[in-house]
Amino acid sequence: MPDATDTARDALVPLAVDLDGTLIRTDMVWESLVRFLRQNPFALPVVLGWWLRGRAFLKQQLAARVRIDPATLPYNQPFLLWLKEQKRAGRKLLLATASDAAMAKPIAAHVGVFDDVLASNGTINLRDQAKLTALTARFGERGFDYAGNSAPDLDVWKGARQAVVVNASDGLSKRASAITSLGPIFPTQASPLLAWLRCVRPHQWIKNLIVFVPAIAAHQLGEANILATATRAFVAFCLAASAGYLVNDLLDLEADRQHATKRNRPFASGQLPLPAALFGAPVLLAAALGISFPLSTAFAGVIALYFFSTVVYSWRFKQFALFDVFVLAALYTMRLVAGHVATGVRWSAWLLVFSMFVFLSLALMKRFQELHAVRQQNRQAVQGRGYTAADLELVATFGLVSGCIAVLVLALYVNSEQVVKLYAHPTLLLLVCPLLLYWIARVWFLAHRGQMHDDPVAFAFKDWVSYAIGALTLAVMWLATGR
Repeated sequence: MPDATDTARDALVPLAVDLDGTLIRTDMVWESLVRFLRQNPFALPVVLGWWLRGRAFLKQQLAARVRIDPATLPYNQPFLLWLKEQKRAGRKLLLATASDAAMAKPIAAHVGVFDDVLASNGTINLRDQAKLTALTARFGERGFDYAGNSAPDLDVWKGARQAVVVNASDGLSKRASAITSLGPIFPTQASPLLAWLRCVRPHQWIKNLIVFVPAIAAHQLGEANILATATRAFVAFCLAASAGYLVNDLLDLEADRQHATKRNRPFASGQLPLPAALFGAPVLLAAALGISFPLSTAFAGVIALYFFSTVVYSWRFKQFALFDVFVLAALYTMRLVAGHVATGVRWSAWLLVFSMFVFLSLALMKRFQELHAVRQQNRQAVQGRGYTAADLELVATFGLVSGCIAVLVLALYVNSEQVVKLYAHPTLLLLVCPLLLYWIARVWFLAHRGQMHDDPVAFAFKDWVSYAIGALTLAVMWLATGR
């Protein structure tokens, strides 16, 4: 952070400020592109046509079709506070950006410190040498300071009196110091590696352990080939799920930035650039399919269907009340299907029906948590969802009923012919019913109290009571086998 005494010395020198990656921790081209494709998912060929006519034309076309609320953007707060100090000291501030003027001017008006805006106009892409030419024509050579954050800004710093380096590496600061005087430095505050790990959400991979359930239920997990195959299926599902999380973060940018905690996600907060998701998701999906095809074409098809379903869910389905939770339950059940398809374990209709009701109860619990938070904040609707606060009790009722039906299905399963083939004492399995009923009632009880802050499945893997109930369930299953 620069010393406040520098302000008086530099007050007479105009300061030109870059927008993308400097004033804001994102890039308006990618922001507008993501929003445009979200609204028009089949318009990529049109975008490519615009791009072939030049980057300035592309930016102009996107800006004409996309509206972004400047108040929701992730600003570089330490740098913005410094700019306000400079403005109070009487310094002339200019926003000089390669973004289109239709994007830049509302942001400048929102920030309220800039005297003028220089931006791309559909013909000229105000970047690199073009930006230097425009600034030199206005202020003369070395007649201005310039704040930037990336390698293209080096061309502008060549003609600037002083370089203000923002949100950049030490290497860029050294390169800037070699061509002009180095001014204040505002270092980056995020670790890209840690931000990337947060994006792929490895803590959510525990959900994919569901692929082992068919082998466990069929008492075949101890077979080496079954275990190895299920493990590979688990890894493939983790990669596909992470690819889906990246796409979800892009589609939910606006909603995340208005959420109390999700605004800190790496893409929403600007800790990672949006292209990292656009290129990272296909790479992760390709890796998942690369693992899947050697197992079977059918399993690769399940992986592809799962990824497609998660994308469509994030894009549209999550906006429809009730339908969204059925899709969520289906996504959980798809992991179970994947376990069957990958290992070749015999299908169990009982297991699929049971899982659908259990997962529907848990999906409804996620919506209950969101509605509970909305009511606590005296709001009426959930951003990006089709629910209102008045739906809280109805969602809870549906969730509890679904959980109870799952227990009923389990009780009926105990009397089926399939159980006799696997267990010497199937009646003992009835003891699992009260255990499961207690667990379902308990997690709903905690959610009702506002003490459930995680995804219910993720919560179960952190909760010692859930482990105890799981251990008791396995013990009952072992006793029922008669071994």
